[in-house]
Amino acid sequence: MDHVLITQGRVIGALILRETRTTFGAAQLGYLWAILNPALGIAVLTAIFTAIGRPTPFGSSLALFFATGILTYELYKKLSGSLMLSLEANRALMLYPLVHGTDVLIARALLVVATYVLVMLLFYSGLIIMGLAGLPANTEQMLKAIIATTLLGVGMGTTNAVIYSVFKTWKQIEEIFSRPLFFMSGIFYIPERFPPEIVAVLSWNPVLRLVEWMREGYYPNYNSSVLSKPFVLSVAVALLLIGFAGERLYRKKRSG
Repeated sequence: MDHVLITQGRVIGALILRETRTTFGAAQLGYLWAILNPALGIAVLTAIFTAIGRPTPFGSSLALFFATGILTYELYKKLSGSLMLSLEANRALMLYPLVHGTDVLIARALLVVATYVLVMLLFYSGLIIMGLAGLPANTEQMLKAIIATTLLGVGMGTTNAVIYSVFKTWKQIEEIFSRPLFFMSGIFYIPERFPPEIVAVLSWNPVLRLVEWMREGYYPNYNSSVLSKPFVLSVAVALLLIGFAGERLYRKKRSG
């Protein structure tokens, strides 16, 4: 059993190195851009909202408010989107007996999570150094929010990957359905300030609840009535079960 785990660990490690080169290229600038890209997006949004005189919905820093929303959303979106293409992109590798679809999915997921955790550390540290944010109130809750976001993103991404493997049009369909998420995930606003009817609709979006979870962790006095951790975790676990069960069925069908 230990030998099998060690072997699969080495396979996943090799896949992570391959994913790094494929995703970011051989030059260090590729990885640097992956780190700077979400940070630049937050900076642009902050500049626009500051220029039009829009006050921050909570706290004293627009940049911090946007960061807690955008970085959480981007982690989920990157996982769900990049994992969708991972099985097809590595179809040739999976012809080797030691390489399974789950290895490919886990390797890509670990690379995405490591990148975004680094982005969060650098961006939040930069805001603190510049005096635009205080220290996080509850880093444990922030870590739990990141883990929950990872579970949901991997679950959605794995499910997407299985569907895409048998139905190529799914990529375009998924993009249509996921596009409104950016505006429905509480990035620019506090959801409970809307009328109850709108809040009831928005609450079905687990990504919005993840953003609220992250903000409860960072801000010392942010109390969300929308956040339901059991709901988020239930959706994440359901998607993980569907995704990995589907991948196993697809693997049997491919090898059969």
